[in-house]
Amino acid sequence: MKDRPQWWLGFALLCLGWAACLPTSSFQPTLNPTRMPVGNATIEVQATTPLISLSAPMPTVSLPAEPSPTSQSTSTACSKAGTMVVGALESERLRHAMDYRVYLPPCYADDPDRRYPVLFLIHGQSYTDDQWDRLGADEAAEHFILKGEIAPFLIVMPRDRLWEQPSEDPFGEVLVNELIPLIDRSYRTIPQRFGRAVGGLSRGAGWAVHLGLKDWQFFGAIGAHSLAIFESDAPKIERWLDQIPPAALPRIFLDIGDRDRPPILQSAIWFEQLLTRKRIPHEWYLYTGYHHEAYWQAHVEQYIRWYAAPWSGTEFDIIEP
Repeated sequence: MKDRPQWWLGFALLCLGWAACLPTSSFQPTLNPTRMPVGNATIEVQATTPLISLSAPMPTVSLPAEPSPTSQSTSTACSKAGTMVVGALESERLRHAMDYRVYLPPCYADDPDRRYPVLFLIHGQSYTDDQWDRLGADEAAEHFILKGEIAPFLIVMPRDRLWEQPSEDPFGEVLVNELIPLIDRSYRTIPQRFGRAVGGLSRGAGWAVHLGLKDWQFFGAIGAHSLAIFESDAPKIERWLDQIPPAALPRIFLDIGDRDRPPILQSAIWFEQLLTRKRIPHEWYLYTGYHHEAYWQAHVEQYIRWYAAPWSGTEFDIIEP
């Protein structure tokens, strides 16, 4: 008998708004790290690390669309700071324009023959496109890029204004069918799935799983941080996984705090157990922590390293869009 979605999935969405808005706890556990193999995954339980120190905000500018070169290098000797660009996508499917931010890595404007991978990061419910910026995703990426530890890449942070299920919220369709083409036209991206990843936290993690599995042709990696699966997606996820060719399965990263809200914790565990049962490779981390921004900020450097890992030291065969 196939696993059936549990009772908690029915109301997981209802708790997202207030769960994501709870104040940061000052409790700091002192557990020693432990690692246990579980199927194709790894569980790691450890105390959350101190918050990273955020640098000054990135300058905000508007850049014109760039031409489409054909070569790709993976090393950088650049020392210039990256740039944060803000924009808004008008769509007939949306009542309001989709605000978005684009982090351009160091020396993007100085290297017109280089193309870059793109990471799409989606915020949690009741937040906006600035959440991942405030959590330090761009600062972490820049730190590792300038040290030469990861290859440069773009980060796109779109805003989802609604709290509905995907069938009632066109955010996902607009992201895939309109925002991705806009980003590929406007910037020197790698317009294939191996050069594109999607991640999110809380409701944004639900979107990452939804988009990364339903529209798997667009993304080579899925990061789900404190995953809250959409109620309407729960009966479809196994079918989506089965439809992806084994050789095309995306890289998958899951993490959550063990003191997260029970419905959200069970949502993440259910998805991890499904992946393990189906022998789908993935990384799974159960940390000590809550459903708070302090938790995600404490792990943002790990997230960035994971997303960037396959893009470092790789020569891409670029296909013109």
